[in-house]
Amino acid sequence: MKKQLLIILISLFLTLNTHAQELTPKYEWPADSMVLKKLHNWQDWKFGIIIHWGPYSEWGVVESWSLCPEDEPWCARKGEFAEDYFSYKKAYENIRYQFNPSAFDPKKWAVAAREAGMKYLVFTTKHHDGFCMFDSRYTDYKITDPKSRFSVAANSDMVKAVFDAFRNEGLAVGAYFSKPDWHHPDYWWPRFPPQDRNVNYDPEKYPEKWQRFQQFTFNQIEELVTRYGQLDLLWLDGGWVRPAGSLTAETLPWIGKNQWIQDIDMPKVATMARQHQNGILIVDRTVHGEFENYRTPEQQIPDHLPDYPWESCITLGDNWYSTGPEENYKSSRWVIQTLVKIVAKGGNFLLGIGPDKTGDFVPEVYQRLNEIGKWVKTNGECIYNTKPLEPFTEGKLCFTQKNDGSRCYLIYLCDENSALPESILLPEQLSKICQKPFLLESGKTIQLAKQGTQKRLVLTASMRKALAGQPAFVIAF
Repeated sequence: MKKQLLIILISLFLTLNTHAQELTPKYEWPADSMVLKKLHNWQDWKFGIIIHWGPYSEWGVVESWSLCPEDEPWCARKGEFAEDYFSYKKAYENIRYQFNPSAFDPKKWAVAAREAGMKYLVFTTKHHDGFCMFDSRYTDYKITDPKSRFSVAANSDMVKAVFDAFRNEGLAVGAYFSKPDWHHPDYWWPRFPPQDRNVNYDPEKYPEKWQRFQQFTFNQIEELVTRYGQLDLLWLDGGWVRPAGSLTAETLPWIGKNQWIQDIDMPKVATMARQHQNGILIVDRTVHGEFENYRTPEQQIPDHLPDYPWESCITLGDNWYSTGPEENYKSSRWVIQTLVKIVAKGGNFLLGIGPDKTGDFVPEVYQRLNEIGKWVKTNGECIYNTKPLEPFTEGKLCFTQKNDGSRCYLIYLCDENSALPESILLPEQLSKICQKPFLLESGKTIQLAKQGTQKRLVLTASMRKALAGQPAFVIAF
């Protein structure tokens, strides 16, 4: 009887626990009016760039993940130390002594981003490997360490150089910061070998070690918000570092084996950050709640229209880092159409690009940014300062409207090798309000034809010829 009761209780616990994990907490709108104002401004920016970069580019390997002892494709190790984990880790951490990106020119990046229509930057100040691209006082594992070849350069504090360059071009600035730190002895304690991406000891069993890591994390974030000018975003990655009770079904597949509580005291971090940076947006990725001011689906676009602020972060190539011209870069047509689809669902698009080991983007990246910028310069009115318009997306059609509702936009996504249609049938709800439509890029009037309770937008032969080859065209009304 006792055994049966025990089985019942265990089953009930597992059922309730699983149910709790499946529930995704409802989005929490910021209570701070300055944060809310910044959030609304951010929602109008629409298009940004995230730059992953570090000494790993010297080897042309994935950022940080080859240090992670998980049997996943993105953790694969290459080279002479690939079969000996500890030799590999030592060699990886010594790349900093070779790293000397002589072509590093953040102004060139910033100009290219601005001309592509990007409005904000997120830059990796520190990735999971723990290497700091800024002059932290709390570690010597940094780009400005005197042993680093690049430390003698005038712009050796890369975070400062990058932030200054992008601000000077009118872009908002965000700091990517990894909560886990695989170099720090109070995260991966040398006493134990790491087993996966998580801390390699139980923080509840060794609270003094975890408290030291908490303080280290707090100190480094404090450096970023006090020594590097105005910051608009604090973009925190490494969602397996999270407080008790915050696991959800969406995090379980990737969070790793050791699901220890890894609480870095976000209330304390956020309070400090906003004391120094009034209204700064904080994005504690995948840790839904007060400190995730917007959500960040990775390499995907939501199927539905989310009821919360969101940003799709998607790479231009196959990876967040750059391996050079052999990388499979997405076409500018794909990027433009993806931007339109995201904006039509009320989101922002954060495009991921990585410099090579010399400190520059490869020519293919600049080519894509230039092509994107040409389209945005002509058609950006349908992107910026807009909100979704029902039915949002329908086949090759996407719809947006000005925030005040004063103008509506139909964006037609063109197939590369297909002829344009002679006419476009408007959805019924838009047929009721469509008056005096015109091509946004030329201002030419579009004729309307009735079809029952709907209207057709008629594209003349000369219009179709002029629009041929475009990734998308816009009709305003």
